[in-house]
Amino acid sequence: MLENLTQRLSTVVRTLRGQARLTEANIADALREVRIALLEADVALPVVKDFIQAVREQAVGMEVHQSLNPGQALISLVHKELTKLMGDQAVGLNLATTPPAVILMAGLQGSGKTTTSGKLARLLKEGKKKVLLVSADVYRPAAIEQLRVLGEQLGVDVFPSSADQQPVAIATAARAYALTHFHDVLIVDTAGRLAIDEAMMAEIQAVHAAVNPIETLFVVDAMQGQDAVNVARAFNQALPLTGVVLTKLDGDARGGAALSVRQITGRPIKFVGVGEKVDGLEPFHPERMASRVLGMGDVLSLIEQAQKGVDVAEAEKLAKKIKAGKDFDLEDFKSQLQQMKKMGGIGSLMEKLPGQLAGAMPAGQDHEKSLARVEGIINAMTVQERRFPALLKASRKRRIAAGSGVQVQEVNRLLNQFEQMQKMMKMMSKGGGLAKMMRGMKGMMPGMGG
Repeated sequence: MLENLTQRLSTVVRTLRGQARLTEANIADALREVRIALLEADVALPVVKDFIQAVREQAVGMEVHQSLNPGQALISLVHKELTKLMGDQAVGLNLATTPPAVILMAGLQGSGKTTTSGKLARLLKEGKKKVLLVSADVYRPAAIEQLRVLGEQLGVDVFPSSADQQPVAIATAARAYALTHFHDVLIVDTAGRLAIDEAMMAEIQAVHAAVNPIETLFVVDAMQGQDAVNVARAFNQALPLTGVVLTKLDGDARGGAALSVRQITGRPIKFVGVGEKVDGLEPFHPERMASRVLGMGDVLSLIEQAQKGVDVAEAEKLAKKIKAGKDFDLEDFKSQLQQMKKMGGIGSLMEKLPGQLAGAMPAGQDHEKSLARVEGIINAMTVQERRFPALLKASRKRRIAAGSGVQVQEVNRLLNQFEQMQKMMKMMSKGGGLAKMMRGMKGMMPGMGG
């Protein structure tokens, strides 16, 4: 997201290096670069103007701290203003009301409302809330069925509805059911249209009046660019929005919506949707997002992702095995790949890494496909072959290659990488092994992803 801005700001840092302070003259070019990058990223023009003005006012005449050069000082200011632009602090859901707390989902068709409703239900269920889902989208029977399937998949209750009912009647009945069946939260998925129209707005206003939601979340596709801003403005005028959910933030988006919607609506971005999977909804942290925009990475979210995805029992089992001096085998290797998939895959991890580290990964590769291919090769082996890789001679390798649909060279490459990882694990099992392991990793890097 906003890769252009990241690249342009890197140029700014290089340009200002060696200057003693920030002045009107030396920041003029730098701010021009920032302005162009923001406009290219589809950030709304009024937002860009206000942002540049705020940075300029603080930057001119600013004494640069001894530990920073002027370029870094400017980046620090841009980071601070980006954070402020996106809301300063993370804002969670407000469920402080007599149950059921009603959450109304609003937005255009295709913005991801139904999927987001399911993802949100999953998050609330993890927080020990009893959730009821209902679809009031009577114009799209597929949406009603999609929500039913999602609820089944997540183990969340879904109130039945059909296309021959009225949306207000559905929402009212669902609220009454949630009340009598002791649900903590009711999530109402409303109908969207391909464009804003009066009938749509009147209908959602009627649903809102009928169920009196404590949260009215506007769901918007981050890939819509300037359109997202116009749609946000229209919904904000029609409904008392309490927050925004940005979906498809991991897509090929220029990302300007993330920087514009908060400013246009005056409502906090509460969640961001990443990926199609049901666990692809993250609380929105303005400071962390500003760091990601500037190529600094988002290490805190990365750690949280790891904590949620890692199977602690499996990790402890592997640690004990290595400590006892037993060999790390291909079964263990496969287990580590599966842990990585639980954490959202390589793509999700890479986008949270600082720019320099993400850039060190081999370019132009589909890392998810590579992972799937490696897992396919290991699955084509017998249990004995996985536990004792030394058995893998030429004839067995040919059989495994045929069974997994790859060339024998790919099987060899996997085994070479596995051997290097095995050596690293042995270094870790010996005293003072960390330094040795780091040296081993340096030697291993050229072979990775080859």
